[in-house]
Amino acid sequence: MRLPEALRRVPVADLWLAAGLSAVSVTAALLLPVGPPYRPVDVVGAALSGVAPLALALRRTAPLPVLAATGAMVPLAAVLGYPVMTVQWPAWIALFTCFSLGEHWGRRAVAVLLTCLSVAGFAVADRGAVGTLDYFGIAMCFLVSTVAGDAARSRRAAAEAAHLRVLALARERTEAAERVVARERRRLAEELHDALGHAVNVMVMQAGVGRRVFAENPQFAEQALAHVETVGRDALGELDRLLRVLHPDSASSPGGEPAVSRADGPAPALTGLAELADRVRAAGREVVLKPADVALSPSAERALYRIAQEAVTNALRHSRNGPVTVEVTQLADTVVLEVGNEVPPMSAPVPGRGLINMHERARLEGGSFEAGPVGGRFRVRAALPAAVAVRP
Repeated sequence: MRLPEALRRVPVADLWLAAGLSAVSVTAALLLPVGPPYRPVDVVGAALSGVAPLALALRRTAPLPVLAATGAMVPLAAVLGYPVMTVQWPAWIALFTCFSLGEHWGRRAVAVLLTCLSVAGFAVADRGAVGTLDYFGIAMCFLVSTVAGDAARSRRAAAEAAHLRVLALARERTEAAERVVARERRRLAEELHDALGHAVNVMVMQAGVGRRVFAENPQFAEQALAHVETVGRDALGELDRLLRVLHPDSASSPGGEPAVSRADGPAPALTGLAELADRVRAAGREVVLKPADVALSPSAERALYRIAQEAVTNALRHSRNGPVTVEVTQLADTVVLEVGNEVPPMSAPVPGRGLINMHERARLEGGSFEAGPVGGRFRVRAALPAAVAVRP
């Protein structure tokens, strides 16, 4: 047989409170001495003492009805001629509950009204002489019930607020960790896009040149294939480096052999611009490189190299002829990179991942980035702050 829904929601602590207080009330009513003008406690009086506490099992789900029921038991016991020593206990606990469940002033006002009616009924129906001491005791019980109930509510609200703060802090930490992971994934995606995109583009161009001149100039075609092999190996080395960043413990196969090429070269730097230009020239495209000695932090130098690499890759992809110019200069405390190529007069840049990546790299280093047609050429310009020299 299933219990009613209201009883199934009753906290176990309230069930124990109701049962325990009922047993104590009946025992106290039977053992405490009772004299005139009150009736001796009999079966009916013991039943009143035992039934009233049972309503406290529902004190959280129906606080006002429980207070009304337990409060009515007090004048009823007085009307029947019994003392209200133990019958009044559940009423005060019910009043405490009404004040502890929340700052609902309407419920509190009704609770005070029900309590006053119960006290008034007791004062009218009680057979003994209700004196000043009795009213003082009633007033103290009222104050203890209301003040203690409000204090319990305040403590519970403070505990809930502290718990919410802990949850909010944990959520902020989780979100911060997720932002770090997302930022790192975006950085690695940019690395893959810039490094491998450039390598694949150069390999395609060199393979195309080799195929076209294979019959007429087999020696040049062989050189083009050798360049394809070199660029491919470099791309595998870069991919291997990025994979080790993602999975440091899984860069080799279970048998101990490397999964890809184990090239452990230094991070890309501006000194690699000459090699970058040579690879493009080997693919049959003219590159004009104007390097300069500049002062950059390692991360800014890496970012500027990647911007140059991506800009050259875009130039090869979107233009068919004409030289690609790469110029690096330092103006006071700013290092400027400019990459230009010829474009048809009516062409317009199409925003893609490459431009977005270059802009983001410059922004993260505290610099600026712009790209667009200038004087019949498409120009990519990145300006990064130079490194501050440390005085000895």
